[in-house]
Amino acid sequence: MLFKKNKSYQVRVVGDPVLKENAAKIDEITPEIRELANDMLQTVKVFDGIGLAAPQVGVSKRMVILDVPMPNKNTPLTTPGEMMLLPRMPMVLINPEIIARSAETIEGDEGCLSVPDIYAPVVRNATVTLKTQTLEGENIEVECGGLLGRCIQHELDHLDGYLFLDRLDAENEKAVSREVKLLSKVAARHNYIRTKR
Repeated sequence: MLFKKNKSYQVRVVGDPVLKENAAKIDEITPEIRELANDMLQTVKVFDGIGLAAPQVGVSKRMVILDVPMPNKNTPLTTPGEMMLLPRMPMVLINPEIIARSAETIEGDEGCLSVPDIYAPVVRNATVTLKTQTLEGENIEVECGGLLGRCIQHELDHLDGYLFLDRLDAENEKAVSREVKLLSKVAARHNYIRTKR
């Protein structure tokens, strides 16, 4: 995949209203949708992320990019989703949804390209069952855990207007509230847009 020369890539930052919208279903994979997917694939690379949802680039559509790395050799892949999907990264998910969640939960630190340089522990389901279509029209339904499962939950939250900040308990929310307010104030001066080339 070639990067466009001198093109700038943008991510919307906390405070932008698009991040609070319920994203629209994609009815057809059009050339415009393919172009959006390609732009998002490049954006997630430029910003060094492991996931990106369309609302984060200002488009309220149900599309997600995953670019979750393979774990080190000492970390086993424990779910069918990790074994199936990690070797295929990066990948585009069209209209992804979580159709089942484990009762077990795990706490882990999260950050977000739309909330730069702020990290906090978030409780997520240990595994989720993902149902989605790929850009090529393949239908996938598979259980995912590990970092992949966490990333899926984080990115699909974006499609429903949630940031990881909305999932924090009271103590952790208080711990980052000052940083978030400052970030939002600075972001407002830049129209809630981060830009990289």
